[in-house]
Amino acid sequence: MTERAGFVAVVLAAGQGTRMKSALPKVLHPLCGRELVAWPVHAALDAGATRVVVVVGHGREAVAATLAARFPAHTADGRVTTAVQERQLGTGDAVRSALPALEGVSEDDYVVVLCGDTPLLRHEALSALLEATRGADGARSKCAMLTGVVDDPTGYGRVVRDEGGRIVAIREHKDASAAERAIREMNPGVYAVEKRFLARSIAALDAKNAQGELYLTDVVARAAQEDAAGVAGRAWPMEDLHGVNDRYDLARAETLLRERLNRALAKSGVTLRDPSTTYVDADVVIAADVTLEPGVVLRGRTQIGAGARLDVGCVLEDVLVEAGARLKPYTVATDSVIGERAQVGPFSHLRPKSTLGPDAHVGNFVETKATSLGARSKANHLAYLGDGVIGEDVNVGAGTIFCNYDGFQKHTTRLLDGAFIGSDSQLVAPVTVGRGAYVATGTTVTKDVPDDALALSRTKQENKLGYAARLRTTMKAKKDAALAAKAAAAAKPDGE
Repeated sequence: MTERAGFVAVVLAAGQGTRMKSALPKVLHPLCGRELVAWPVHAALDAGATRVVVVVGHGREAVAATLAARFPAHTADGRVTTAVQERQLGTGDAVRSALPALEGVSEDDYVVVLCGDTPLLRHEALSALLEATRGADGARSKCAMLTGVVDDPTGYGRVVRDEGGRIVAIREHKDASAAERAIREMNPGVYAVEKRFLARSIAALDAKNAQGELYLTDVVARAAQEDAAGVAGRAWPMEDLHGVNDRYDLARAETLLRERLNRALAKSGVTLRDPSTTYVDADVVIAADVTLEPGVVLRGRTQIGAGARLDVGCVLEDVLVEAGARLKPYTVATDSVIGERAQVGPFSHLRPKSTLGPDAHVGNFVETKATSLGARSKANHLAYLGDGVIGEDVNVGAGTIFCNYDGFQKHTTRLLDGAFIGSDSQLVAPVTVGRGAYVATGTTVTKDVPDDALALSRTKQENKLGYAARLRTTMKAKKDAALAAKAAAAAKPDGE
């Protein structure tokens, strides 16, 4: 079955990336919350690719698994697939490995080839490349490519043009003459090639070059020779074309991507007090009128609702923050939900599966894990709440601990609506405190507390009048005796 007219993409991601000096395949190194290879795949999909074939080799199982997790719907329907390059024999061989996966694609469609280590490439660049395939006279080129100009093109393939300015070849750095190495227009490795022409040209490639590989760039030379329309070149800013070869390149690319993301957020109505210290992953969604103070880090698929405010140093990963919530300085949360107008922090830690209802409060040095707080419930100071179900209008006092783990299993503590937990209480799960019940300060709760009951477990206090003075005298005498013995031992000659 032939797909509708359009284009398909081939992403070259089979290399080992030895300059990364890592056990992790280069294309799986993360930046701004996405794996390196995910960026060009996103660019192709956003530009309208009907299919994206990722050529894998080194670490193929890990790369394929990552793509399935990153693009579950597209891998399920076949829009994002992989092809295996068994041996790394050059870019031409990599594209040859992808051709069987393009069965059913129209022979007239374009195949856009791009590299898996170019995270800065925008989908607009791919759209411009495809537009370049049609000349002013309407003639359709069999091949088009992006080009860029750099001050130091060392290592890049050079774009060779004839006296009329037509592209006639791409010369790899190792194969280039001295004159060709002086050319500053380079080849970033992004092409659009008519599928029919691509398949025929790939079949004709040979490895007669300095590296003994099949060069995809030879397809460009063939198009220049055979196609009356010539090879269409589309100049594009180098900011978008740089690849990642080592960890410094990765860091530089992340800085540029972060600037793009922060700029887009600011233009959408988000206040960033200091964009240079604000780190927002690519898949984070933030509504208008949100304020992010300096040092905020938002990871994964975090979502921030309208009007929320995140103060200095908050770090969130996969967290839903609903409208109007306020996170005070240095709140840390993972895989949690923070309800409308809720307040968290400062110095609070919401561990996975924590849920705060509307107007709930979790304050300084409170840690929650797999615990829900209903509307208007509060734990404002120094508490550990693990595996808890807390109803509405509950007050949890300072120093409260949910004793949820017996060394083998986790157990649940339930605080029903309106319960009041006094400070320095320990609730030994499984246990339930009923509606409106009161747990007195310093109580250890080991059995259920009925509705409206008072739970109290304290030892009887006894005051011994005048005993403190005698105790101080006794303790001081013991201290003085210890000091005297130490001094006598130090005064003895060695060996005595």
